[in-house]
Amino acid sequence: MTALLMTLELVCVAAVVAGVALWSVPAAMVLGGVLGVVAVERAQAGRKGAKT
Repeated sequence: MTALLMTLELVCVAAVVAGVALWSVPAAMVLGGVLGVVAVERAQAGRKGAKT
């Protein structure tokens, strides 16, 4: 179930970024970068007990 929700979230985010890209490519690149940072932070927060 978690994989299905992650896939659905990825599809929705890709649709939003593609929609922004139709309006402005640089804005879509900035939005994609910000969302990438958010995704990495969420992944790292999910591994609370992991050693870095």
